[in-house]
Amino acid sequence: MKLYKTLRRIVLTYFQLFFKFRVKGKENIPSSGPVILIANHISNYDPPVLASAIDRPIRFMAKEELFKIPLFGAFLYKVGAFPVKRGGNDRKAIKQAFQVLKENQVLGIFPEGTRSKTGQLGKGMPGAALLAIKSDAEIIPVGIQSTYKWFQPIHINIGRPIPLDSYKQEKVKSEDLEEVIGILMAHIQKQLDEMKG
Repeated sequence: MKLYKTLRRIVLTYFQLFFKFRVKGKENIPSSGPVILIANHISNYDPPVLASAIDRPIRFMAKEELFKIPLFGAFLYKVGAFPVKRGGNDRKAIKQAFQVLKENQVLGIFPEGTRSKTGQLGKGMPGAALLAIKSDAEIIPVGIQSTYKWFQPIHINIGRPIPLDSYKQEKVKSEDLEEVIGILMAHIQKQLDEMKG
């Protein structure tokens, strides 16, 4: 991940020079072990912003269309991202995500599955809930707030791990997924609300 670390330093410097880059709650990220970062999605800038906000490398799930772009797709693989089909049950992507967590890495997910056109938090997809329930990862909610205009603020609010022990079970029902995704999205919303206050 040498390329990732080099790029992270460059991108972080860019954000610090051209934006008011603020990160709150970095201490909530475990220094080791599997972690799932769940965040709201407002811009294509969000993945590099998250990568700049925490010290550990993040493996992002990204829409498969991006991997079909010449050169850019190869670049995404190089920095540890992997494709996911949107709007369906992508077993290959889910399997890859579990492998990332099994290797004690950090997985980055935008549960809305697409960027919000209004800036308001949208509905979450069940895949994030499945990973949260069936893995031993710490689930960390993140709120991102910015217009991404030069010299304007980029605020990242990192919350505490979400307790989901009561949902850890062998068989996961669809109603459990619905309930858990609701909990996950509520925790992301809490991070956003705290920045407004």
